[in-house]
Amino acid sequence: MANFLLVHGAWHGAWCWQRVLPGLYQAGHRAHAVTLTGVGERAHLLHPGIDLETHITDVMAAMDAEEMNEVVLVVHSYAGMLGTAVADRRPERLRHLVYLDAVLPKPGESWSSTHASATRNARIAASQADPLHAFPAPDPSVFGLSDADHAWVQRRQTPHPGGPYTQVLDFDPQRVAQVPRTFINCTTPPLGTIDVSRQRMVDPKFWDGAWLPGSQVLEMHTGHDPMVSDPQGLLKLLLTLV
Repeated sequence: MANFLLVHGAWHGAWCWQRVLPGLYQAGHRAHAVTLTGVGERAHLLHPGIDLETHITDVMAAMDAEEMNEVVLVVHSYAGMLGTAVADRRPERLRHLVYLDAVLPKPGESWSSTHASATRNARIAASQADPLHAFPAPDPSVFGLSDADHAWVQRRQTPHPGGPYTQVLDFDPQRVAQVPRTFINCTTPPLGTIDVSRQRMVDPKFWDGAWLPGSQVLEMHTGHDPMVSDPQGLLKLLLTLV
């Protein structure tokens, strides 16, 4: 039995894992999906003071509350920042770290550091103009979703807190590299804001060479939200990691 902890990306919530969780349970594993402060069913907690540390604490608090060790931590998109932080601070609690089409930061970078200047400036401006310091969700078509999947995600998305977007993350790559790591690359269509991370995952010099040992890259021919568009395909990949 493995302990899966699933962490969604920006604008989403634990709801996005609804099509994956039953398969993990049926395979005999424990699984818990986190909702970060200020989004999803916790959108009523949105306030200007939410930052990266708030969300890192959300993930670590879920591990503690669920009494999870030997955790397979699956982090989607923006949550790559959070997974990296948890692996740096609690590597002994993790069995595997799965970057699901997720951000791969360098020490001292923010989530926004990996984005083109036009995207970065637009999101910062939107969050500064909002009383709660949040920026709106994009149309789900950018995640490769259409029809009923598009409508479902569009209904459920919520604005994302702006604080975590620009706050830098300091960590020790060598500590993170103690944890076996998998990057799942979603290619059809690829999301442009993951391009930098997509290049880093195969760069032998990334993290001064600390990334590649103990890591692997898997590929899914689906869009950025495979837990929605191809939950069975994602489930199959996750089960190969335990």
